[in-house]
Amino acid sequence: MDSQRITACFTALSAAIPQPKTELHYRSPFELLVAVLLSAQSTDRAVNLATPSLFAAAPTPAAMVQLGEAGIKTHIRHLGLFNNKARHLYALAQLLVTRHGGEVPGDRESLEALPGVGRKTANVIMNTLFGAPTIAVDTHIFRVANRTGIAPGKTPLAVEKALLRAVPDAFRQDAHHLLILHGRYTCMARRPHCGRCPLFSCCAWPEKQQWAEHR
Repeated sequence: MDSQRITACFTALSAAIPQPKTELHYRSPFELLVAVLLSAQSTDRAVNLATPSLFAAAPTPAAMVQLGEAGIKTHIRHLGLFNNKARHLYALAQLLVTRHGGEVPGDRESLEALPGVGRKTANVIMNTLFGAPTIAVDTHIFRVANRTGIAPGKTPLAVEKALLRAVPDAFRQDAHHLLILHGRYTCMARRPHCGRCPLFSCCAWPEKQQWAEHR
């Protein structure tokens, strides 16, 4: 897709989603980091149901350490992979206390050194908390980038690199949330809403007309 069409796509997305932001609930950098880690293999809605009690019991890394792995499990047991997540959260909280004075670091190397934090989570934190123009490619963004033709790629990393090359500077910081929200509510894997899609005219997906007519 050429740069003119990509700019048209993001202009349309920005008009359709004027306040692109995470749907995870949080009150501090630590709470966002915890929520993003918990969101793996879980929906944001499920995470938002689990975190109020967890954050009430452990709003800081030091409190999370005091809560302990077993205590963490009691609050997140309804989430997928809760055993692994509890182990990671406990170890992550320990490192935040011992290495970072209880603060969430803003650089990729430090973030990815934390237990349970991979490239995608680091990108979310760097973008949402620190304003970095990073793009975390999840299943929604992977689908939208490939389906529309904005940034096709066979792996999440390939799509991320393609997006960083393709997205105009003016939209770079908001691109992550614009694409994820579009994929979550309009360009869905099954039964996409092509008939009301703001990207219809710039999208390169061959099946868009079929779905635009689907009722």
